[in-house]
Amino acid sequence: MATVDDGKPTAVPDTERDPNYGEGTELEQEKTDRIITGDKVELQDSDAWDKLGYSFPTWRKWQILIVVFFIQISINTNASMYSHAVSAVSEHHGVSEQAARVPQAAFLIAYGIGCELWAPWSEEYGRWPIQQLSLFLVNLWQIPAALSKNYATYVVVRTLGGLSTAGGSVTLGVLADMWEPDEQEFAVAFLVLSSVGGSVVGAIIGAFVERYKSVEWIFWVQLIIGGFVQLVHFVCNPETRSTILLDREAKRRRKTGEDPNIYGPNEIRGGHKMSFKEVGTIFWRPFYMFFTEPIVLWLSLLSGFSDALIFTFLESFGPVYEQWGFGVVGAGLAFLPILISYFLAYASYMPSIISFRKKRRQNPGSVEPEARLWWLLFLAPLETIGLFGFAWTSLGPDYGIPWIAPMIFSAMVGMANYAIYQSSIDYQTAAYGPYASSATGGNDLARDALAGIASLYSTPLYSNIPGRPLQYASTILACLAFLVTLPIYIVYWKGPQIRANSKFAQSLDQSRQQRDEKRRKSVHPGVEGPLGEKDQKVHRENA
Repeated sequence: MATVDDGKPTAVPDTERDPNYGEGTELEQEKTDRIITGDKVELQDSDAWDKLGYSFPTWRKWQILIVVFFIQISINTNASMYSHAVSAVSEHHGVSEQAARVPQAAFLIAYGIGCELWAPWSEEYGRWPIQQLSLFLVNLWQIPAALSKNYATYVVVRTLGGLSTAGGSVTLGVLADMWEPDEQEFAVAFLVLSSVGGSVVGAIIGAFVERYKSVEWIFWVQLIIGGFVQLVHFVCNPETRSTILLDREAKRRRKTGEDPNIYGPNEIRGGHKMSFKEVGTIFWRPFYMFFTEPIVLWLSLLSGFSDALIFTFLESFGPVYEQWGFGVVGAGLAFLPILISYFLAYASYMPSIISFRKKRRQNPGSVEPEARLWWLLFLAPLETIGLFGFAWTSLGPDYGIPWIAPMIFSAMVGMANYAIYQSSIDYQTAAYGPYASSATGGNDLARDALAGIASLYSTPLYSNIPGRPLQYASTILACLAFLVTLPIYIVYWKGPQIRANSKFAQSLDQSRQQRDEKRRKSVHPGVEGPLGEKDQKVHRENA
């Protein structure tokens, strides 16, 4: 450990906290040297591991995750319920239904951008205050939407609501704060269930509101849900970001006299005071990762195009089920098979997760990260099959087809949608750990922006194709789904080469290995090489 006489830090800040990441320069391997400034010594992860989110009791981790689950439900309900206001907005304000969909598109596109803008600040200032601020602003914008007397207000406040939504990028950061990559799959699968399920919940609730209430209740219901979730988060969820927890622990040790010279990572770097350049760099970080890290770019585009296909397909439910006499509520309840399919897809991941976790514990390093995509190889084709099947079972009762048939095929599409999102998020969160918020922000950007664009062309697609518009539109989507799923197999087989070109992911992986080695030596001094399964158990218990 080096010392200096000029009062300057002895080591370059590590990449986890480096505000200059994203300037376009190549990253060096993450530094693990302890920083010393004068008589101030930095408190590192390995010095206070028991204070970090990784060491929370299992019950505490899942309590936090359940609250995050409801945040995701609230966010995605907000995104999907507006579609049930389109007819009323068109009628009340004298605009076409296509124009009435613009606020929905504006929200979704802004939501995608908002995920990128909020994510890096949760890495600097902590997850809890950023999530609270985001939830407060989203709830605030529901009020002018509910009281709106003109069409322009919807466009403005829905755009602001989207920009105010931190989304899954921050919630997935919370997850990465509590589970290390090899232990996170159960948590990721659970959280993804809330993300995809929230949109369906919004569609079902929205159908009842559209049928029995006036248009302003679309927004009042969202405010009630959002306000309840914000209150629960305020009371039940603690901070999980490691740098914030280390700052708090360092302050406690100084106050008690346990270690008067110890300082947290933010404290030793001068707190959160930033120059204009640093602010710009932090804003730019997730976009830089999106365009320069192949892992982020490939999987975000894959997930985004898949979500756009699903969003377009769901817009057909009204005219398709109308053929069997389904009204507004009936068409809303037709989403239930998709909700059930999400639970089935979630359950189907459990055997492979258990198997790979067992292999990793028996022989660390024996399972490649691409194993997280293995089950996706089997579920992804269901998207193409489901869309083809839905297309031609939507011919209706005139051809003797029962209404249950298209529902079965729509469930197949739902299973594939869950699988694509779950596997891509799991892979990215594992690769980027403490930077999971910035990395997965790209995934949310692609999914929401492309879904927002899809909201404008979905209805025209299902109504303007000559001949059999319902059948031909879904068939076109099936063909696109086939092309969109091909990159899954490329990423699976060429994953090592893609990861090798993702330099930041590589640097974090090397840092993780060094940190684990330091922890291993503290538990098993003098032991070299990987630990056996018994020693790993002792290592985990003592750590």
